[in-house]
Amino acid sequence: MSSRRSFHVETLGCPKNQVDSDKLIGTLLADGMEPAGSPEGADLIVVNTCAFIDEARKESIDTIIELEQLRQDGAELVVTGCLAERYGDELAEALPEVDHVAGFGVPVTLTRSRPTVPSLDLLNLARPASELPWAYVKIAEGCDRACGFCAIPSFRGPQRSRSVESILDEVRNLEIREAVLVAQDLAAFGRDRPDDLGAGAIVDLVERVARIVDRVRLLYLYPSDLGERLIDAICATGVPYFDLSLQHVSPPLMRRMRRWGNAERFLDRIAAIRAREPDAAFRSNFIIGYPGETEQDHDALLGFIEDAQLDWCGFFGYSEEAGTYAADLDNKVPAPLVAERLAEVRALQDEITAARRDDLIGAEVEVLVDSPGIGRSHREAPEIDGVIHVPVDVRPASIVSVTIIDALGPDLVAQGADPDSAQADDAG
Repeated sequence: MSSRRSFHVETLGCPKNQVDSDKLIGTLLADGMEPAGSPEGADLIVVNTCAFIDEARKESIDTIIELEQLRQDGAELVVTGCLAERYGDELAEALPEVDHVAGFGVPVTLTRSRPTVPSLDLLNLARPASELPWAYVKIAEGCDRACGFCAIPSFRGPQRSRSVESILDEVRNLEIREAVLVAQDLAAFGRDRPDDLGAGAIVDLVERVARIVDRVRLLYLYPSDLGERLIDAICATGVPYFDLSLQHVSPPLMRRMRRWGNAERFLDRIAAIRAREPDAAFRSNFIIGYPGETEQDHDALLGFIEDAQLDWCGFFGYSEEAGTYAADLDNKVPAPLVAERLAEVRALQDEITAARRDDLIGAEVEVLVDSPGIGRSHREAPEIDGVIHVPVDVRPASIVSVTIIDALGPDLVAQGADPDSAQADDAG
């Protein structure tokens, strides 16, 4: 039996949280700890929480309580992440059974006999190689925007970009074939460091990462920052996937959201990209029931969804966040009406997504195999979009050409991959 202390890290929320957890794990491993087979067997349990909306906060609390009940005698339970950062004192008072509630990164000190609470820079910590052929890579932390509904800048702070070399080193060390770049404001990368990164830093970064890995994917782009150079750089990576943070399309509501854009501008930009790259895939997210949303606003969004024919969409009911501009707005939308509108937009988008997937039947696509029987083309971001079912004998981490023979809602079924040629294309 091993004499080393063991740990279990539970991650909730967005891909950026997963990167933070990976870096915590890397530090715990470097400090001599080892992964536990389950939370019940761990000496240290870390819950990396999310606090973005009400549902996320509830999930975080439920998970903390569940893991507290599972932990063995003498095990330490630590809560970190966004919930701890934003509501640390309240959380510690409400959950006295938790040993430590602390901001980002503090749990790594628990390998010592009496932990202290240092300031730990998660953004630039090392992380272990990925167990999958892809990985999220966080290139910046924080956000300088003042969107009416978002509290993230209040606890994540202002934009803070990493150095290009630190990002490239991380991509190399991950030993992956697809790097998924993430940040709160991805296209703003480098604006806080004009002297050493300069204008257009995101374009330079994408081009340099593309020299290391087969695929580069960008998540969370503000449409106002999607310039021609960045579009060219994205298309040149071979992954023309555009994840645009739109949130809504009605001009009056966009002003109340403190956001840029409208339906016409968004449709024009999408059409221009499709004219340049017909195989481009598009994803976006929309908030339903923001204070002041009228039936006319909702109809405008429905019309946009029909016209845009996006591949993927996420829809979220508005969640009031204390301290945000929107929290003080009038004309709150009743919860039953929000639920009704959510059902309507989701039903419409489900039809569009299914039709776009059906259109791919008979097409030949290039797939990265993530695990036995599961792959993705450039159209599918990991964990949030559909997948492509491929023959189970094709080696993971292979990139192969397959033919789509069926569509099952958001997922596709493919055949035709040659296991021998797939192994020859293996990254290792």
